[in-house]
Amino acid sequence: MNWYLNFIDILILGFVLVMARHTLLRGRYFLHIFQQNGYKLNEFWHWLVQHWNRRVITVEHVLYNVIIFVLLIFLSNAVTGSAAIIILAVFGISWFGPFNYYGGEESKKPLVFTPRMIRLMIPFAILSLLIPVAVTYISYVGYIPFTEMTIKSSALYAADMYLLAFGWVLGNALLPFFIFAAAIITKPIEAYVHRHFIKLAKQKLSRMPDLTVIAITGSYGKTSTKFMIRDLLSERYSVCATPGSYNTPMGICKVINNDLEARHQILVLEMGARYEGNIDELCDIAEPDISVVTNVGVAHLETFGSQDAIARTKSTIVKRTKPNGKTVLNADDERVTAMAELRDDLDVTYVGLKSGDICAKDIQYGPEGMTFTVVTDNEERSFTMQLLGSHNVQNMLLAVGVARSFGLRLTTMAMAASRMEPVEHRLELKSQNGITVIDDAFNSNPVGAKNAVETLAAFNNGRKIIITPGMIELGDLQEEKNREFGEQIGKANLDMVILVGQNRTEPIKEGIASMDFDMQKVKSVNSLYEANRTMRDFAQKGDVVLYENDLPDSFNE
Repeated sequence: MNWYLNFIDILILGFVLVMARHTLLRGRYFLHIFQQNGYKLNEFWHWLVQHWNRRVITVEHVLYNVIIFVLLIFLSNAVTGSAAIIILAVFGISWFGPFNYYGGEESKKPLVFTPRMIRLMIPFAILSLLIPVAVTYISYVGYIPFTEMTIKSSALYAADMYLLAFGWVLGNALLPFFIFAAAIITKPIEAYVHRHFIKLAKQKLSRMPDLTVIAITGSYGKTSTKFMIRDLLSERYSVCATPGSYNTPMGICKVINNDLEARHQILVLEMGARYEGNIDELCDIAEPDISVVTNVGVAHLETFGSQDAIARTKSTIVKRTKPNGKTVLNADDERVTAMAELRDDLDVTYVGLKSGDICAKDIQYGPEGMTFTVVTDNEERSFTMQLLGSHNVQNMLLAVGVARSFGLRLTTMAMAASRMEPVEHRLELKSQNGITVIDDAFNSNPVGAKNAVETLAAFNNGRKIIITPGMIELGDLQEEKNREFGEQIGKANLDMVILVGQNRTEPIKEGIASMDFDMQKVKSVNSLYEANRTMRDFAQKGDVVLYENDLPDSFNE
């Protein structure tokens, strides 16, 4: 009998260990998703709703509780306590032993243990452990602390295992909701941290009265334009610019507090917005001397609600430009050109591919990059860049507009442009095993996606392949824009189309099919890993592959 009791104890211990492991990994997973959603509770909730059955309250959670209910209510007299332990332990270990939320792949954008994440994890860990630790203690000691209540029953271990199993599974199911509680608990701390860093940044800027602040906003092209402005101005000035997509209050404050030095003459900032009022928050930190608006598109339409709301928010940067300052506007975007009417004291420069004070002509591009001619009112100059796409020509024109206000000549700018490195994941040219790769994996949008497909189609060497999961965060227009994207792919006469995400890419597939494209060339896969494997099986030396958008793991289903 002792060996049997030992076996029962091992099963219980095994169940607890499996549930502890699954709870740890599941908790880490939801923290990762929360971070990928920008620590925004409403966006995190939206994600939970979209993935409710697959990730939040899963089939395992429901069926396991059904088993507990059936054993406890209908079979309590027929099933012994030890048999109940065996049944619950075996099902628990079998169902919760595996953890494949990432499909067995390494995450593309790993969880980063920033100070904010560490602060969040403390209350989250405490809340997550409350139920499992409590039920484990009660199950083993047989009574509820600080009360006279006991849970021992005449059936061996029965009540203990039912409580133990139910408590662990309940705690496991509630993990995403504990993140809400942890975020609310830490909100005052985060608010204090934000105020502290903003105060330091504003104090530092106040001590640098001769510093020129340039701020860029727009739906697309902010980061590329920022780096182009930085590189052009660096020919003559000492420039500090935010790295990557640092376009939030804390991102900007981090650069000002840590990277801005007394020697710097110019500070170039990127200002992003997901909600109305975001640009005002950023301008409260650093009001620009020169503002730049790239365009008004449909990015983040889901949170803004309309393009008019997007335009209204983006126009804030013009309203907040310092008196008698300068602004550079996209002349090809009517909503952007209308922003000039908001102020009559600003020096306005219009730039565009079609019209403006500064424009471009003779655009040609290929595997080595692209060439085009910049035209101003009194000068023309040929530019050569390693970048691709007509939208990058537009971004360069905006940068030229800023640089001209500092007195730089086109000859100097052209030299700087020829030395520019491609911005990572934005139509970045690479070579892998004889295959030309166009990496446009960063946050695709309708304008950029169209330009990327046109760029791929312009290549004359080898077969042409596209790998894409489509576009997101376009609100009610998402299906329509992805269908249009599919139509553009169908017109491009590509040799293979690999769509990542079976359900999400259906509108793209519909658009491709509407162009009488050979659908045998279209492959649908579930992950980037599968897409790469499919591409490698097909591609050969000399082929060209375009990666258009690469969604974070939270959208990898």
